[in-house]
Amino acid sequence: MIQNKNQPKHQLLAADLRERIASGQWLEGEPIPSETELCAQANASRGTVRHALATLRSEGLIAGGQGKPPVVAHAVRSQSFSTFMSFTEWAHSVGRTPGQRTLELARRPATEEAAGQLELEPGTMIVQVLRLRLLDDTPAMIERTSFAPDAGRLLFDFDTDSGSIFNYLREQGVDLSRGKHIIDAVAADGEDSTLLQVPAGTPLLRERRITSSSTGEVKEYSDDRYLPHLANFTIENTIEERAAFTRAPSLALQSF
Repeated sequence: MIQNKNQPKHQLLAADLRERIASGQWLEGEPIPSETELCAQANASRGTVRHALATLRSEGLIAGGQGKPPVVAHAVRSQSFSTFMSFTEWAHSVGRTPGQRTLELARRPATEEAAGQLELEPGTMIVQVLRLRLLDDTPAMIERTSFAPDAGRLLFDFDTDSGSIFNYLREQGVDLSRGKHIIDAVAADGEDSTLLQVPAGTPLLRERRITSSSTGEVKEYSDDRYLPHLANFTIENTIEERAAFTRAPSLALQSF
């Protein structure tokens, strides 16, 4: 995988550790090197190492902690919650450079549809964002997101062209703990066509997402439309386990 050297060091280290597991250098059940050893190997701070290990732990690749040395749990990487919810983190995880252009950030009365999804009364003032998301400066996805008032008001103090709204809101203490996703296909409308630079009617992959707090309070509703040759979604399951649902680069993207 192509590594973007502008990525944060903990992401580069996580990618390196992930590759060691995937290649069989570290086998399932084996302990991984200590934090001290990893610091020396990567010429990294202990904080960077711990951040990288936390990423692998969230992906289910390593187990342990709380006084127990980490060991390899699985050789197949699953998608962490934050990476699936954040386009920015997902793009970094597949070695691409994310970008965004904010076309609209506005406070307005909720339509009946938006109010229904956010579990608010119609006419409640909400915050809506329209952004074009980029991969390596190429249009890849249109993001139309409606936010509940308490979360949305924070965006007026954030440069929405600078990166992940999801990560920013979590840093501000917004509880974004649960995501419900509906995936289907739609034809590009006039706005989609213009922004994604494709003919009207082009099939797009649509992800509709409702994000709520740990107590079930809805914070966000988004209608995201992807060019399907740049991204798709994968479900993996077994008889024993529930499906693990992931966003994945398409074969066309992997061949770049």
